Amino acid sequence: MQTRFLKKLGLGKNNDGTSTGRSSSKSRKSIDSYSPVDGKYIGSVSATTPRQYEKVVTTAQEAFKEWRKMPAPQRGEIVRQYGEVLRKYKEPLGQLVSYEMGKSLQEGYGEVQEMIDICDFAVGLSRQLYGLTMHSERASHRMYEQYHPLGIVGIISAFNFPVAVWSWNAMIALVCGDVVIWKPSEKTPLCGVACQNLFAQVLKKNKISEGVVSMINGDYVAGEWMTTDRRIPMISATGSTRMGRIVGTTVAQRLGKTLLELGGNNAIIVTPDADLKLVVTGAVFGAVGTCGQRCTSTRRLIIHESVYEPVKKALVKAYRQLKIGNPLDSNNHVGPLIDTDAVDNYLHGIEAAKKEGGKVLVKGQVLTGEGYESGCYVKPCIVEAENHWDIVQHETFAPVLYLIKYTGDVHDAIAIQNDVPQGLSSAIMTTNLREAELFLSAAGSDCGIANVNIGTSGAEIGGAFGGEKETGGGRESGSDSWKAYMRRQTNTINYSTTLPLAQGIKFDI
Repeated sequence: MQTRFLKKLGLGKNNDGTSTGRSSSKSRKSIDSYSPVDGKYIGSVSATTPRQYEKVVTTAQEAFKEWRKMPAPQRGEIVRQYGEVLRKYKEPLGQLVSYEMGKSLQEGYGEVQEMIDICDFAVGLSRQLYGLTMHSERASHRMYEQYHPLGIVGIISAFNFPVAVWSWNAMIALVCGDVVIWKPSEKTPLCGVACQNLFAQVLKKNKISEGVVSMINGDYVAGEWMTTDRRIPMISATGSTRMGRIVGTTVAQRLGKTLLELGGNNAIIVTPDADLKLVVTGAVFGAVGTCGQRCTSTRRLIIHESVYEPVKKALVKAYRQLKIGNPLDSNNHVGPLIDTDAVDNYLHGIEAAKKEGGKVLVKGQVLTGEGYESGCYVKPCIVEAENHWDIVQHETFAPVLYLIKYTGDVHDAIAIQNDVPQGLSSAIMTTNLREAELFLSAAGSDCGIANVNIGTSGAEIGGAFGGEKETGGGRESGSDSWKAYMRRQTNTINYSTTLPLAQGIKFDI
């Protein structure tokens, strides 16, 4: 199957990772991609050189001059065509996502479906880039607001969603009239090249400059080229809080715009009125889906003392039934971590929790033997913990779930949930309407996402996605997040024969 889906996507052992500006000065460096599924070499991508990067940016600048003049519905038509291409290549692209990143095959397909969905959303949005009309205080004047594209939008994405998050940003930015330059994660470079190649087909078919959608490849240095480049007015970056601080500070120094989607430390509150069947399903998928490598993964389960023991017992039983193995096998629930560095982080998290007094309920370990040759397969772990512990306050990007007992009422549980630096996703399990409404109120969850009777993991593209506090405060995908990719302009038109000033000021000459 490996050879088939690579060939269908036009990928080989060596791939040019720079979409525009190819020159005789070829990169001498390459980024090698190895699958965490079996440890095998998949292929290589040429790392972008400084000379190539300069050509990518200048080509994008020229492309923007024409792209911004195209009516928004026509830009939407280009995005619609890309959505059709994605439908055609959903199977091989989903397989590549699963194989290169390590998530389950169904999650790989689901990620490509998110790309298709955001294309559909963006097509409709292309006819709804509304401004406001306001009454002027001056007679015979009209005042309104409108939105214009920014220019080049730089997108830096993470390995855990190697294609979907780029599309959340890119499809919206494109219908807004921006052009995009993408730096995919160096851990999943082939996914980036595949998406870029497919979009290039659409651009070529419509005789549109390839500079409208471009890509560079490299490590953090390539990201620094974009974050320090004044020609790129906006950077959308997804990754760790540490990375976000660097990106946010760097772009702010040149007074650029950022959209940051950073770490999460997501919790589910389980009240005495919870439906325990929902609790188990939501908590287990939230904690072990994508092997705990979602920014919305469930890290903490805050359980009322009256239902603590039955919930704990049910979770331990469910964890014992998990099947861990090749994610391309649909019978398996959990695939590998992305690489051995992630495995080390997983082991460090467990040891740190034990040192702070954590009681291990389901032992974590690195799996070895047949089928686990890559060294990236681990056993999801459950630890009884306290919310104030240092390790619990930080995001461990791995399948480690902390059980935290609370007493008192739902106010106490909400206080525990909010008492972490991050603020991405949250959930409450309850059949009590008052508890649910309180959780969603201004006195409730301080996260950007707050759910009732579903888990923390997963989001629909129709809603704005993002979080607060150390999660960065950005919003992407649905709702009115399109405004982040545009500049707002206030316009006043005087259609009288005089020139009255605002606030009744007189200036006679």
